[in-house]
Amino acid sequence: MIIAREKRRTNIVEYILYMYQVEDTIRACEFNMDLIEQRVIAQFQVTEKVKQDIRNWYSDLMVIMYQEGVKDTGHISMLTSLSNDLYSLHYKLIHEIQDNKYLEQYAWAMPNIRAFESRIGKTPKHEIDTCLTAMYALLLLRLQKKKVSRETMEAMQTFSNLLALLGNWYRKMEEGKLEV
Repeated sequence: MIIAREKRRTNIVEYILYMYQVEDTIRACEFNMDLIEQRVIAQFQVTEKVKQDIRNWYSDLMVIMYQEGVKDTGHISMLTSLSNDLYSLHYKLIHEIQDNKYLEQYAWAMPNIRAFESRIGKTPKHEIDTCLTAMYALLLLRLQKKKVSRETMEAMQTFSNLLALLGNWYRKMEEGKLEV
């Protein structure tokens, strides 16, 4: 199955947000490969071989979503696992490594994390899940060309900064430059 990411070239946070969008695209197309073909795959200016690889990738992803019971909501286990990996690293950065820059950014983001959690009305899995959910919500608002208040943008910037630092630490960990 072709759902693993290109680890060396893709930022983990960007990858997770992209995959959230892919899951929602599949849902919006009602798991109908003909609709995915028309609305997504046909837009690619690539060879027929590459288009077939893309079809297979979407098909494999649809199977996984069905098998894992995330047809209507939620995320496939691979994405949940990546989010949990980020949270584990986040926890270590705060409690073990105690990187000053990361701690400072976390302190800036914390009030916004709690405020967002209170607004969404559900208990998030962890703080990094909250940040990812918020950033994805912002992406959806932008795609819908909806106005976003200055206050919301400022809060989102704290999430973005925290996730960017976390993503950099994650890359270091993947490259073997950080032992955790």
